[in-house]
Amino acid sequence: MAQYVMVSTRKGLFEVKKRSKGWEIASADFLGDNVTLSLHDPRDGATYAALNHGHFGIKLHRRDRGGKWQEIACPKYPAKPEGLNDLDGWGKPVDWSTQLIWALETGGRDEPGMLWAGTMPGGLFRSRDRGDSWDLIRSLWDMPDRNKWLGGGADIPGIHSICVDPRSSKTVRVAVSCGGVWTTHDGGKSWEQNAHGMHFDQGPEGVADNPHTQDPHMMVQCAAKPDRFWVQHHCGIYRSADNARSWQEVKASPSSFGFGVVVHPKDPDTAWFVPGIKDEKRIPVAGALVVTRTRDGGKSFKALKKGLPQQHAYDVVFRHGLALDRTGKRLAMGSTTGNLWVSENQGDSWSKVSSTLPQVYAVRWA
Repeated sequence: MAQYVMVSTRKGLFEVKKRSKGWEIASADFLGDNVTLSLHDPRDGATYAALNHGHFGIKLHRRDRGGKWQEIACPKYPAKPEGLNDLDGWGKPVDWSTQLIWALETGGRDEPGMLWAGTMPGGLFRSRDRGDSWDLIRSLWDMPDRNKWLGGGADIPGIHSICVDPRSSKTVRVAVSCGGVWTTHDGGKSWEQNAHGMHFDQGPEGVADNPHTQDPHMMVQCAAKPDRFWVQHHCGIYRSADNARSWQEVKASPSSFGFGVVVHPKDPDTAWFVPGIKDEKRIPVAGALVVTRTRDGGKSFKALKKGLPQQHAYDVVFRHGLALDRTGKRLAMGSTTGNLWVSENQGDSWSKVSSTLPQVYAVRWA
């Protein structure tokens, strides 16, 4: 089956396919609705879409192969116990309600029907029946260290990255903004902190090197060599070669700040990033949009810009706005200004698919 790109936007979910004249928008669903994330499950052909209806709440939909969209259950928090003084790392009360589905991943190949969902305000959920029901992973949610987690740019903590280890489906790693990296080796019964070596200097005073308050923006794992990880952090780029037990900082030009990162499925030393100016700016450096690529594990980077705007570009690419296909050749990238690009040569050149889409939250190959 030919690959296509699912594009989640502020006003709908779009499918982009390659035609005789190039890449083009082939279909649109949920037009006018805020689609924040999508997922294609290659195990059974189902597709999932997460929607944020604001006042009307978070919704989740599934479309089986050849079928129509149907609403399914949404990850839901239990009622907050009366009298519980549940505060985050800033001392703010934690709202026990689903405010965003920020990560959506399938379980392992040996776990048909298994799905994982990361949410704001920092809860991890699991479904064993293709999203018909969800359970909050209480071992992570009830852990005392959760109260050290901080709100970052979104003001509240959230789980945005989920990596299911291809060697064992019971080993799952999640990245939290701002709460570091957590790993379970027993399917969620117990957890360990794995953000050692990261540095975040914009949290409360005296906790810059505390793994519990780190702000990874996105974490990815190499499929062929799953002991190798990359993280785009708020304060730089980090890599790990020991199953995320320790992290080493990597310097990149024109900037080490950004949101998205993808790693080649077979070569752990090849990874892509979208650099920008950090904090209150959050725009491309010098108004020129580039994608940076390393092929040597972060020793050097090349700025890839052919086909991308190099003047007055103010595109922000969110953490799920950069995606690599299963072959490691095709990239897709969508931005806050409604631009969408595809590269078929690992980023050496880019083709613009559209400049008139709504704000793009996420792109995903299917």
